[in-house]
Amino acid sequence: MSIVKINVLTVPEEQRETLEKRFAARAGAVENSDGFEWFELLRPVEGTDTYLVYTRWRSEEDFRNWMSGQGQAAHRGGGGGAEGGSGTEGGERPKPAASGATLWSFEVVQQAAPGRSGPATE
Repeated sequence: MSIVKINVLTVPEEQRETLEKRFAARAGAVENSDGFEWFELLRPVEGTDTYLVYTRWRSEEDFRNWMSGQGQAAHRGGGGGAEGGSGTEGGERPKPAASGATLWSFEVVQQAAPGRSGPATE
């Protein structure tokens, strides 16, 4: 059963462009990880300063393995992650774009895709 991790980021208006650029620069930081299934960065469109970072994984173990390796480096600034960026001269870590973060976890219990009728079967 797949699992979903949603990182809820509070991003002030003046930091939105910075956050989005940092995520664009991190392309490939998660896509080739074992068990990775999907990524989306969701920008708020009205009434909130909250971005959602949606990732889907084959299992909780796959997510934990990524977090203990590449994910940890990305969040420290070594892997082009949104919080750390790709680093600056002299090794200084850039200021975080988000002022707060919360991680939500879910199990996928049902899903649907376009053009299919009835429940998905394996």
